Amino acid sequence: MKRLLEFTLEDGNTIWVEVDEPETQGGAARVSRSDQKTVEKANQSFETALDKVKPTANAVIAKLRSLVDAPDEISVEFGLKFSAEAGVVLASAGIEANYKVTLKWQKDK
Repeated sequence: MKRLLEFTLEDGNTIWVEVDEPETQGGAARVSRSDQKTVEKANQSFETALDKVKPTANAVIAKLRSLVDAPDEISVEFGLKFSAEAGVVLASAGIEANYKVTLKWQKDK
């Protein structure tokens, strides 16, 4: 089931992020009488949630820049998952994370 997560921005505005509700394996489950999405308020601002991404992004870029033959350009893409409790999640509890890294070197002129 999909649900909406409401984040407050630092300027006081709000945004909504659509998130997937994980399937439950027995026990209690969220139910709805209609196809409408459930709305839940996040525990932190959107900017605070995104601040959790900075250390990871900085570490990846720093390591790639420290290569012996450092590239002229570095591009890193990674997916984000949002949750009400954690804010932004880069990987699940398992060891899974998808990064797309592109390194470019220019020929000597």
